[in-house]
Amino acid sequence: MKFLWCTINVKDMEESIRFYEEVVGIKVTNRFSAGPAEIAFLGEGETKVELIHDGSDKWKGNKTGISLGFEAESLDGMMELVKEKGIEITGGPFQPGPDFRFFFIKDPNGVTIQFGEYIAK
Repeated sequence: MKFLWCTINVKDMEESIRFYEEVVGIKVTNRFSAGPAEIAFLGEGETKVELIHDGSDKWKGNKTGISLGFEAESLDGMMELVKEKGIEITGGPFQPGPDFRFFFIKDPNGVTIQFGEYIAK
């Protein structure tokens, strides 16, 4: 079995795409309408995110407790980028062991995003 993607219900499609392209670094690979809804797929290879806007103004939020984790080449560089974009770091940075460190932010829809860096020995 192969994991395909993680789906996030979004409040604002444009703001969400901008976040995932400019902060996370994954680009839109497909975008289309499905009835009143709009769907966008971002990322290639094993990292894919599906954004869905249901076409209404009654966004219900994301209260699932799911978080998405992405590997950063430089955690310090990613923290700088996040701060430049005016995004609050909601946790960390943490280093639970000698080989990995990470921090958390929220996407525009309240989904927890984790950026981590494997530390070279």
